[in-house]
Amino acid sequence: MFNIIREIMKINYKVAVIGGTGKSGKYVVQQLLNKGLQIKVLVRNPQNFTIHSPLVEVVLGNVSSYDTVLELLKDCNALISTLGTGIPPSKSTIFSTATNNIISAMQILQLKKYLVVTGLNVNTIFDKKSPKTKFSTDWMYTNFPEATADRQKEYELLQQSNLDWTLVRLPLIELTEEEREVDISLIDCIGEKISATNLALFLIQQLEDDTYVGEAPFICNL
Repeated sequence: MFNIIREIMKINYKVAVIGGTGKSGKYVVQQLLNKGLQIKVLVRNPQNFTIHSPLVEVVLGNVSSYDTVLELLKDCNALISTLGTGIPPSKSTIFSTATNNIISAMQILQLKKYLVVTGLNVNTIFDKKSPKTKFSTDWMYTNFPEATADRQKEYELLQQSNLDWTLVRLPLIELTEEEREVDISLIDCIGEKISATNLALFLIQQLEDDTYVGEAPFICNL
């Protein structure tokens, strides 16, 4: 019975993806396709998206446009975002801008499930960051103060929303198809890297798992 339910989910379940042309986002798109799920991908530069599949629908535009985000999310069941600053770089406020648009559009469409990635530098009241993780956080605030502060604002906006959100905090992403043992923690990141494949699989697992709803887990490879 469970396998039948999963097959029905594949037919009817559609995932919106932001950041699907990025380095780690491409792994997310591929793993979603590997599992037979329908996806809608927001693409700013079409030349950067070369995947062709009957399961893929492309929406052209920028996450800073509310109308574009609304169009992306129509007929979808969940949203995964691996949004970065991109090339050329977006404004340092892109994360809070995107989050405001996403929250508004999801509320209009009565869509709840939102999975998004960020760096180690986001702080929560539950953290017990090690000196190494604190150093990485401080380094980001020193060298990229505006974008880092905007990442924190993204988290605060999610906290104030009624979405079923999970903010996944990451160390350095290693672009590999290799799967390794993963550590998940709500207080600190004990590893220095995360496989892009492990990241993609973790995000997809959260589509059916509410363990980390309303949380900001660190994930890393051991």
